[in-house]
Amino acid sequence: VGGGISGLTTALALNAEHKSEVGSFLVTEARDRVGGNITSMSDESKGLLWEEGPNSFQPSDAVLKAAVDAGCVDDLVLGDPKAPRFVYWEGRLRPTPSGPDVVTFDLMSLFGKIRAGLGALGIKSPMPEYEESVEQFVRRNLGDEVFYRLIEPFCSGVYAGDPTKLSMKAAFGKVYDLEEKGGSIIGGVIKLIQDKKANPPPERDSRLPPKPQGQTVGSFRKGLQMLPNAIAEKVKESIRTSWKLTAITKNKDSGIFELSYETPEGPKLIKSKTVALTVPSYVAADLFKEDVPETSKALNSFDYPPVAAVTITYPESAILEDRLDENGNLPGFGQLHPRTQGITTLGTIYSSSLFPGRVGKGDVLLLCYFGGALNRKVTEMTDEEIIAQVDVDLKNMLIKQNAPPPTKVAVRVWQRAIPQFNIGHLEQVKAAEDGISQKGWDGLFLGGNYVSGVALGKCIEYGYTFADKIAASMTASKP
Repeated sequence: VGGGISGLTTALALNAEHKSEVGSFLVTEARDRVGGNITSMSDESKGLLWEEGPNSFQPSDAVLKAAVDAGCVDDLVLGDPKAPRFVYWEGRLRPTPSGPDVVTFDLMSLFGKIRAGLGALGIKSPMPEYEESVEQFVRRNLGDEVFYRLIEPFCSGVYAGDPTKLSMKAAFGKVYDLEEKGGSIIGGVIKLIQDKKANPPPERDSRLPPKPQGQTVGSFRKGLQMLPNAIAEKVKESIRTSWKLTAITKNKDSGIFELSYETPEGPKLIKSKTVALTVPSYVAADLFKEDVPETSKALNSFDYPPVAAVTITYPESAILEDRLDENGNLPGFGQLHPRTQGITTLGTIYSSSLFPGRVGKGDVLLLCYFGGALNRKVTEMTDEEIIAQVDVDLKNMLIKQNAPPPTKVAVRVWQRAIPQFNIGHLEQVKAAEDGISQKGWDGLFLGGNYVSGVALGKCIEYGYTFADKIAASMTASKP
């Protein structure tokens, strides 16, 4: 249930790897298209291609595998692995470290770098017994400068979240595990290397393209939407759009789930041995309100703050000269803005620099994210008000003060955008799962980005794991 990237990847994996265990399956989506928040748009008359949801992904092996399985790997496009990322600090855009420049970069002071290095080595306070926020963990391990100048803007850019509330364990579990298992971040890295040597990972899938180099990101030739569309085409006989699930029950005698839908053809009743819910938690919560109230309460506890995706263009002549390279181009991935620096916009992606060919000649295409956990008034603002504030912000950092206002391409306000992995998140997920188990509804699984993680690559990776879990359950239930 749910035709976003989590549900689609689960279906793709079931089709590619678990046909014998699962047999048949159905993917239902309430909207009239698949892909969830992935929203690629274009205006060929103006040479424009833009994203109104996620912008790109880390090209992990899981994502590459999905592209291969879906048949769209040849349409993969990668950004420049050397493209710098910037943080606005004390009146200037400053590059973040990306390798040897970790010693020389000027975003942090010498003292801040020494403090971070010593903390990473283990000269720090011990782990507390309580669940730490991202702010508490980072300041304890790496110091204030790393938090305020790197991690706080990163949290705003990725989660649109509040790092004083985000759980380190839930939101950045891999980094949390380094200290928990190794006593310090460096100790955890050493232990991880040792564990990999002792237990080598399985051989890499020979079908995959070579691993991309550097800190690159990926998309597809006609935008991210190509991936969900390709998956849907691969399993098109099993896709049903404009199907709204209104109720779930389980027949006590047969153990079969019965799902009631509103569809364009009228009411439908679907019977299934297994149900995998990949819809947002608040949608799932409504389905459990009557029969499993404990699960409904837990799923309703997750916060989804609003975020606006603001796509605009400026003429190339509007870019500040000191932001251009020797060829007169705007280099880089984009920029993030710490809240302490007086900037309202969360971050800006240089879309036409990252993936060339997405804007007409003579212009630059920018995607700005606005709103989030600390600026919920975005839902009360008009498109013009949002763009005006973004313009004011950019003219403090990237755009000439005397430049004309930007040209609006699109403003998409997501009323409930990104689930926040705040303190207590993992316990609430477990409480929701326990409620289902106590009800005796074994065979119903919770998935989606509030379980897997919010990054596109995390959702895709989890889709394959989720399919394994579903297949194993079905195998175990067979007589």
